[in-house]
Amino acid sequence: MAKMWINNEYVDSVSRQVFPVENPATEEIIDTVPRGGREDVDQAVSAAWQARREWRFMPGIERAELLHQIAQIIRQRRAELSVTLTCEGGKPLIENRDEVEWVAAAFDYYAELGRDASGRVISPVQRRQINFVTKEPYGVVACIVPWNYPLLLMAWKVAPALAAGNTVVIKPSEMTPLSTLQLVEAFRVLPPGVLNIVTGFGPDCGELLVTHARTDMVAFTGSLATGRLVARAAGERIKRVHLELGGNDPFIVCDDVDVDVAARAAVWAAFLNMGQVCTSGERFYVFRNIADRFIARFIELTRRLRLGNPMGPDVDLGPLIRNSHREKIERLLEEVTAAGAKVATGGHRPNYLPKGYFFEPTVVTNVDHSMRLMREETFGPIAPIMVVDGIEQAIALADASEYGLGASILTNNLEYAMLAMENIKAGTFWINDPLTDNDAGPFGGMRRSGIGRELGSEGLEEFRDTKHVHLDYRLEAKPYWFPYQWDRGRKTE
Repeated sequence: MAKMWINNEYVDSVSRQVFPVENPATEEIIDTVPRGGREDVDQAVSAAWQARREWRFMPGIERAELLHQIAQIIRQRRAELSVTLTCEGGKPLIENRDEVEWVAAAFDYYAELGRDASGRVISPVQRRQINFVTKEPYGVVACIVPWNYPLLLMAWKVAPALAAGNTVVIKPSEMTPLSTLQLVEAFRVLPPGVLNIVTGFGPDCGELLVTHARTDMVAFTGSLATGRLVARAAGERIKRVHLELGGNDPFIVCDDVDVDVAARAAVWAAFLNMGQVCTSGERFYVFRNIADRFIARFIELTRRLRLGNPMGPDVDLGPLIRNSHREKIERLLEEVTAAGAKVATGGHRPNYLPKGYFFEPTVVTNVDHSMRLMREETFGPIAPIMVVDGIEQAIALADASEYGLGASILTNNLEYAMLAMENIKAGTFWINDPLTDNDAGPFGGMRRSGIGRELGSEGLEEFRDTKHVHLDYRLEAKPYWFPYQWDRGRKTE
């Protein structure tokens, strides 16, 4: 049985309760994990709270060395971590190998960014004075991590939080906790209490971390509905939050592109990890005069995608995470087809894969913005394609959303690209290379897609508070103190 990690020790839940972890490709139970509750959360937060001062005042260069060591160990354990990610989450092994490398890179990046970024000196307003701004950690950060990229989205929170001098408590998703617990071997290099992991469900652990009196900040990635609950609970306590929430990302295809190249880019953006990516292309707008050719090629490439055991070398797509997610996709397809949409390909459970939560990648045409498919986050392998008459209509429809996480455009027309970039609300805007991340570039959402940014220097700032220090190095009476005197020809009484 996998165990929690508190104060540099493997521990069971105080209640001794456990819950199973399922392989979505085989529907088999692969392990059990402690079901943490209030006492477990208290222990983890207490350990982080006790360790916070020692970690905060450790010289930045020493913290950086420990983060580099974590990155090195992660790379050494890349093979086994990739297998665990595949077994518990269902992404193809080739993608999980990439994820592990990205995790290591995040720790390396923040090791360097955080070691000497401690503030700035500003110009004083009087002689014999010095003004400077210092950056301080908040204290104890609760990191609540989703299931689709359990290590990467953990690293995007934990690496900058540690680099900024915070201690952390991680709650992985109850669906994919094993890889995070396996990562403990890399975290052993940290002093006791600096990093802790509690496993359990939202009401048992997540909510308690958000409301705990000794957590100073909450970093959460998940659904808009849960994000609202986190924000409400934290807001009542005036507690800092970082929220990376849902998306319904638009994808524009202009008529000056190579249709084959554009279709390949769009298929990848739509179906990577079975569409279980917060920045997936979820609604496609294609210029009318290339629409027939583009849709035909998109359908052809979609039908070529290989579903199967995600451990296999010749597989493009694995399963959905759970049967409940598959059933949600099926209900959504029933709804939109009843409203007049057409399923051009896919739309069924593949009969050659009787085990596992597999579903055919699906292309839907004849859609419009009255359909929920075009307005809400799908988080599944459905690509709705809508034909538009030009860049103005494409931009207007793309921006007609309550979300603002990401957006993509494929074009060789610089004016089209810049018009779309300027007029579509999106935290990340991709031109001709969808979904690519850069550790040095901020990631996060506008509108209801979230609060704050991960990655880049902005990601470090999310985990640091600001203090202005005003220093006068000669203590003497100031002419503007009481009692007031003649000043600039005016007497104050």
